[in-house]
Amino acid sequence: MLTQRNERAGAMVETVSFRNKEVEIAGHLHLPEYFSEDKKYPALVGIHPAGGVKEQTIGHYAKRLAEHGFVTVVYDSSYQGASGGEPRLLEDPTTRVEDARCAADFLTTLPFVDSERMGVFGICAGGGYAISVAQTERRFKAVATVSAAPMGEGSRGFLGHLSPVAEQIGTLDMVAQQRTAEAGGAQPLYAPFVPETLEEINESTPDLLREGYDYYRTPRGQHPNSKGRFLLTSMDKMFAFSAFDQIPELLTQPLLLIAGSKADTKVFSDQAYELSKGPKELFVVDGATHIAMYDVPEYVDQAIPKMAEFFAVL
Repeated sequence: MLTQRNERAGAMVETVSFRNKEVEIAGHLHLPEYFSEDKKYPALVGIHPAGGVKEQTIGHYAKRLAEHGFVTVVYDSSYQGASGGEPRLLEDPTTRVEDARCAADFLTTLPFVDSERMGVFGICAGGGYAISVAQTERRFKAVATVSAAPMGEGSRGFLGHLSPVAEQIGTLDMVAQQRTAEAGGAQPLYAPFVPETLEEINESTPDLLREGYDYYRTPRGQHPNSKGRFLLTSMDKMFAFSAFDQIPELLTQPLLLIAGSKADTKVFSDQAYELSKGPKELFVVDGATHIAMYDVPEYVDQAIPKMAEFFAVL
């Protein structure tokens, strides 16, 4: 529960929680400067990258957007970070989408939130989930993404290149065998989102993974709740999920796609832009890579004003 506050300078952050069914979700509520519970504010839900937590890039964006007048909630997804749920480190796209719906539920209970003026944004995989949830969650009146990377489409290939069907089936066979092993008492297996050691990086390592190591595995962006890996048995759920499948028919809300000109994931923003038949904009940040959009001031300082202007339609 939020404590009563008077207007005062400086954006604030409140520790909050809400539930997705039986799972308690740990969140941060970022409040605007001169916040007053007697006013009504537009509100945003922010969705973190795969393997990330609310204290990392999504929290940085939330703080900056709160400074522009938006009540903004970010949270650790179910099974991850400080949130509850078992098994730990499960990356379940359907649950991730439901987490965002539950965050919207939470915002509607706050007396200072205008529930008719809510939007959603996400970074990396969070961008894919933001697009996915907006297709069927009409309380979100606008959706923005930064370095969008949809987990379903991304898991079935790599950086926009679909893997051969035989290779996909091979992965699913491996997951099936692991599920059987775990049902018989075997220990779970995990896969890393980014390289775990410098020795894993070489000249052929894509920028996404090379820079992912620098962000998640060094003091630049590491956090003790961000493990940077996921349960191998998440893969069947990821393969079964598509973030973009209903964009042409159901994503009628305004869509803002922000991507670096040098991002190897820009292909996904290009795809979403082409699929959308509603109001849309692709904002390309010159010189930025995927990970640079997380925290490099030169690039974030371009994204935040654009997002604030975009969400002003709420």
